Order: sequence, then structure tokens, then C-alpha cells
Amino acid sequence: MPRDPEPTKLQSELAGRILRLAKERAMPAGSHLTELELAADFKVSRTPVRAALKLLAERGHVEARPNRGYFLRRPVEDIEDDDSHAARDQQADELYLQIARDRTAGSLPEYVSEADMLRRYGVGRPALVHVLSQMAQLGVVERNPGHGWSFLPSIDSPEAHEEAYRFRMVLEPAAILEPKFALDQSWIKRMRDRHQQVLDRPWLDRSAIEFFEMNAEFHERIVAASGNRFFLLAVQQQNKLRRFHNYNWTYGKERVVGSVQEHLEILEKLADTDREWAAHLMRRHLEKAAGLKPRFNGPE
Repeated sequence: MPRDPEPTKLQSELAGRILRLAKERAMPAGSHLTELELAADFKVSRTPVRAALKLLAERGHVEARPNRGYFLRRPVEDIEDDDSHAARDQQADELYLQIARDRTAGSLPEYVSEADMLRRYGVGRPALVHVLSQMAQLGVVERNPGHGWSFLPSIDSPEAHEEAYRFRMVLEPAAILEPKFALDQSWIKRMRDRHQQVLDRPWLDRSAIEFFEMNAEFHERIVAASGNRFFLLAVQQQNKLRRFHNYNWTYGKERVVGSVQEHLEILEKLADTDREWAAHLMRRHLEKAAGLKPRFNGPE
């Protein structure tokens, strides 16, 4: 029989990151590892995550259950650390944040060459291309013919910020009240746990990436539960537009704590199937977020 192809570098790297994430979150054996959550955590598409989970199943770390997905088989205490991968992950996050800051500040133009970015950031080309490829997966940049990249439209003015939140204040509460709305209770529990972990950990600059991706999944999954694909597409587009400015977080942990607590209140009402009150809390949450004054460097 022909041998299975060797795993790609990305698949091997993601497999290691999944195991480290399980250890960081103290996940017990039997925990559900979902493609959607992991893709959001690592800022990649679901396809390489699926391949990485399959690789972990082949190595005996996770168990594939028909029609249910993948579950952690081994206790996290048995997972060995890989400091080299962890260091690369941190460096990639730091580069991602610096690009986000520079783009938000207006010091990076809409069109950039790899040569210019290599000089600016003093990193190797593989590291730069890795981060830019992550950004492309998320709809932040796209590759031009040759070696250049273009930044895609984002929410880059106070007026656009307000308009985006007013749009979401109409759409997201309405999604909760849709007649076909149905949200998995196991997802609610996992999301509660992830929010509590954000509260328990010290806040670092690169924590903004994890916080935004958790935030984005929170809003996307609730809207997806409406069963209305057009609602979901609209919120996914909003997350793409606001990703860069939320990575460049300027409000400190105090606002993070407030946002997490508001999310937990919404999750509590959704767990109790009190959708009317959950929709009210969602609108109030978005109103509070809209009241923030982002630090744009453009004209007021």
C-alpha cells in the first residue's frame, strides 16, 4: 500500500501549537477540539487545522469520533513543551502587532513591497511571508503580482467606526431573535471558560490578538446560530474590517474586563434560553463599545 504523504511544515507546526494550547488552557482528557475555534486561535483557515488534528490522531494524542470531530485523548500533563515553536509563535505575534500599529498610524502605505518591509522590521523573509500569509487568510492583505502586498479596506475613521457599530446594533440582537436560533450548550461552556482565562491571565501587548479572535468568534457563532447565512456573512465582513484596529488595542485591560463580563452575561442568558434579554444585553454591549473613542491619527 502507498505510504501517506509526510505532513507539511504548517501541519506539523499547527499540531504542536494545538497541544501547547491544550496545556496552556489546562484542558482535561476528552475535551472537544473544534476546527472553527482553533482556526480562529491561530489565524488560519480550517483546512490546515483539520490536517493537523488528523496528524495528532495518528500520533495518539487526540481521538477522532465519527460525526463529532476530535477530542483530546491524553492528559495535558503528558504533553511535552517545544520552546522553539513557542518562541516563533511569540515573534510572529509581535511582528503582526507592529505591522498593525504602523498601518493604523498611517506609516505604512496601502501598497508595500516585501523588500521595504524586510528593511523596516529587520526580519527574515520566511518570517515576514508567514505573517503576511496569516493576514491574507484573514482578509487583511492580499498579494500583488510580484513581491508586493496590498492592505484591504478597514474601519479607519471615527465616522466609519460609528457606522459599523450602528449596523451591528441592528443586526446582532435581531439575529438572536430569529425563529431558527439554536446555540450549542457545549460551545457556551467552552466560551465561558475561554473568557475566564482571559480574566485570569496577565495582560500583554500580544494578548490583544487572542482577545480579538475570541471576541470575533463570540459574535460570529452567536449570529451563525440564527440560521441566517446573510447575517453571518455581514458579521464576518465586519470582523475583517475591524481586525487591525482591534489588534492595535489602546484601552488597556480595564476595558477588556468590562467586555468579557458583558459577554459572560449574554452567554448566561443564552444558556437559559432567555433570548429576549440576551438580545437586549447584546445591544447594550455594542452601544458601550461604540462609545469608545479610538485613537485615529487622521483628521477628526
